[in-house]
Amino acid sequence: MDDDGIETDALAADQGPGPGAPIPASAAWREGEHPGRRLFFALGDLPLEADPLGTLPDVVLAYETWGTLSPTKDNAVYVAHALTGDSHVFGPAEPGHHTGGWWNAMVGHGKPIDPDKHFIVCANVVGGCQGSTGPASPHPEDGRPWGSRFPYVTMRDMARAEIALMDHLEIDRWRLMTGPSMGGMRALEWTVMAPERVGAIAPVGSTGATTADQIAWSTAQVAAIQSDPRYRGGDYYDAADGDGPHVGMGIARMIAHTTYRSAGELNERFDRNYQGESDPLGRGGLFAVQSYLEHHARKLARRFDANTYVRLAQAIQSHDVGRGRGGVETALARYTDPALVIAIDSDRLYPMQNSQRLDAALSGSNGIKVVHSPVGHDGFLVEAAQMIAFMDEFERSL
Repeated sequence: MDDDGIETDALAADQGPGPGAPIPASAAWREGEHPGRRLFFALGDLPLEADPLGTLPDVVLAYETWGTLSPTKDNAVYVAHALTGDSHVFGPAEPGHHTGGWWNAMVGHGKPIDPDKHFIVCANVVGGCQGSTGPASPHPEDGRPWGSRFPYVTMRDMARAEIALMDHLEIDRWRLMTGPSMGGMRALEWTVMAPERVGAIAPVGSTGATTADQIAWSTAQVAAIQSDPRYRGGDYYDAADGDGPHVGMGIARMIAHTTYRSAGELNERFDRNYQGESDPLGRGGLFAVQSYLEHHARKLARRFDANTYVRLAQAIQSHDVGRGRGGVETALARYTDPALVIAIDSDRLYPMQNSQRLDAALSGSNGIKVVHSPVGHDGFLVEAAQMIAFMDEFERSL
């Protein structure tokens, strides 16, 4: 999933810096820039599940909150972002935040996740590029960006950091933990790592274990970035604007965005139409769908970081909530609190059978809720009315 692919009432989340802006070598947020609404938690050293480094030192999480924690601390909701998301889940684009909230359709006043009722928390993951420790962050030994030295991180590493943030906020138990795609993966990790601290979960368009097909699509994206000569093996942060790995990351984005939409939607929307007056048949023009994908590629390059894309894509590849725990079904069977499993019927990246497996494994789930949409995976963003109805009914039942 990518929260950058929407074109409906959440259009503000899809804008980013204007098309005339230079393409930076990296659009990662850097220390000294306007913090926006970010708060920062220095959690210290983070043990790593798989990387030989063993421990990621001096980790900082950038996070945002909305609403007020109740005296009994029973109204806290955690919203976990997807691959190219960040902590800015709700609100407008503003200084420090290139884009508006990536889930404004679900989070906000009068929405199912409501700052008038809930204390809402969202953090940028470890390895991210919007304030949390990631490849663009200064290495503690020399102050230069981590770059190629940044370690391999997994969903479990990310969840461990989020648990530390929860402790910092003095929250004992989330009323609800929800998120799409990669966010849903982390919600599932929480049910095994800290089940007593999650009152309910709502994974959306997600999976208990990344499949070979999903790894294959992701592998092509990582390869596109790493094969860009301007990637420089991951050490490109000193490059001038226009001299970074935006071509490789753009190709990765085009591959990914194709999986976020359905074949039917692309065919219906674009058919074999040409872009404008151009002619793609040997005359250098573009088909309309090609122009559409290139547009999204350029936009992502103006608000994201190539190394972060690689590391988070690899983290998604690593995702298997049952690894070392007896398998997905055995691991998830230990969680008995309420679960809302949402799938999109036209999703070809995380197809419905992924959600059906979650529903069967989670005793607190009462059948998957299906978003009917021609759009594909991004349907959970486009079909706001259906999503709101499902989430509102579930939240009110807690």
